[in-house]
Amino acid sequence: MICPFCKHSETKVTNKRDSHELTRRRRECLKCGKRFTTYEKTEPIERYVVKKDSRRERFDRDKIFLGIIKACEKRNISHEQAEKIVNEIEEKILLKNKEIPTKKIGEDIMKKLKKLDKVAYIRFASVYLDFGDVKDFKKELRGL
Repeated sequence: MICPFCKHSETKVTNKRDSHELTRRRRECLKCGKRFTTYEKTEPIERYVVKKDSRRERFDRDKIFLGIIKACEKRNISHEQAEKIVNEIEEKILLKNKEIPTKKIGEDIMKKLKKLDKVAYIRFASVYLDFGDVKDFKKELRGL
């Protein structure tokens, strides 16, 4: 760390405090003796989703959340339950490589909605699987 006062490159840490998002370090220059504070923040690794048409987009948890909320509209499902699903999926994505197909994300959402609420599952599946007509609905309902 370079001293902001004398530009010397050697400092020592005299105090360190960690919080959820930041690390605060109190430093002292070994040349001039002046003290200063630095803050460190870790940057999240960018995650990308690969769309059906092979386009890549940055992962956006809000898109998943909104899709789940739309599927759960007028159902007895709380925002906390929807948030829990999104958190579980996001956690899974962060453990994976930098890219994940939207197909895998959609399948994970459907599995979780199927356990939570069958109507929400069918609503989500109808958009995600792009049902063309009533036959597709009937086929999916038979699978339940």
